[in-house]
Amino acid sequence: MSYTPTYHRRSIRLKGYDYAQPGAYFVTICTQNRECLFGEVVDGAMRLNALGEIVQRTWCDLPNHVDGVVLDALVVMPNHVHGIIMIVGAGSKPAPPESASTEPVPTTPAPPEFAPSSTSAKRQGLPEIVRQFKTFSARRIAALRCTGMCVGVPHGSTNIRLIGVLQT
Repeated sequence: MSYTPTYHRRSIRLKGYDYAQPGAYFVTICTQNRECLFGEVVDGAMRLNALGEIVQRTWCDLPNHVDGVVLDALVVMPNHVHGIIMIVGAGSKPAPPESASTEPVPTTPAPPEFAPSSTSAKRQGLPEIVRQFKTFSARRIAALRCTGMCVGVPHGSTNIRLIGVLQT
């Protein structure tokens, strides 16, 4: 693992691995300074606050912005989120996995700045997908809080682990 002095951490990414290739990836994204922003655990159950709900909705909205992505489980915790992102390749949308919820996700029309971009059809790797999720979440939270955008963690400090490759 190489050391990055700017962020005082080591990269856990596999050297030479193409994170744009089809596969299922487990990601963990922490808030800055691990500040508890998304809710609290009460009697062993996570209770999302407004910011946690924004993060959850943003996750569910991600396939509208990125072609060739299918989302599986998402767990929002007070100061971090865990999720599974499946890159299946541009243009293909397999049926959601059995573990994915079949309940409709309540949504409201997205403001123009969150509308799907014309670049969504290009092949995007996992770091770019995670960057988009963090940016969209931070913008929506900042709009709610009427503050700056410093909600996430420094660029590139997302914990990404390969959990398997999809069989096609």
